Amino acid sequence: MVNDAPSPWNVANYVTMVRIAMVPFFAWALVADGGESVTWRIVATIIFVVAALSDKVDGYLARSRGLITDLGKILDPIADKLLVGAALVLLWWPLDELPWWVPVVILARELGITVMRMAVLKYAVMPASRGGKLKTVLQAVAITAFLLPHAGLPWLTAIAWVVMAAAVAVTVVTGVDYAYQGWKIRRSARPASPAQA
Repeated sequence: MVNDAPSPWNVANYVTMVRIAMVPFFAWALVADGGESVTWRIVATIIFVVAALSDKVDGYLARSRGLITDLGKILDPIADKLLVGAALVLLWWPLDELPWWVPVVILARELGITVMRMAVLKYAVMPASRGGKLKTVLQAVAITAFLLPHAGLPWLTAIAWVVMAAAVAVTVVTGVDYAYQGWKIRRSARPASPAQA
């Protein structure tokens, strides 16, 4: 019997692995010179944007070339959360440019929903909703705005906070919606009791 399943060692997964490998370089550039260097902040921003965009690249390659694998399903969300998590945590500490509750709320939601999706995977696959996709875009834009050097640019700081506030709000709202959808899936999958059979 011929196994037509794609090899996990394919170009889509290589792109995901490169994104993971970029995270420490991004982190180093962000905190170089205490985060005060305009040059290194721009470098960190470029690395973040390239890494974030690579998520679209590996997804396109996997779907268009039939390269969807279990390894890719595991690595892709890990790569995304490492990148976003590193940015949010470092902007909080040591850079002190975000309050602690921003990374806590966003990362708690991301990890919680990921665990829930895995828990209901044997019953149904929960696709990304429009709200979830909007959340991803808002988070990426907000983080990018915070990564850029703000010296002498109060308007950029204002824009960064407005977008971050929107990102946090959408993150919470979509998190609640995903949790509700997961609860419904789990509830409907319960076996019927003898009285209901």
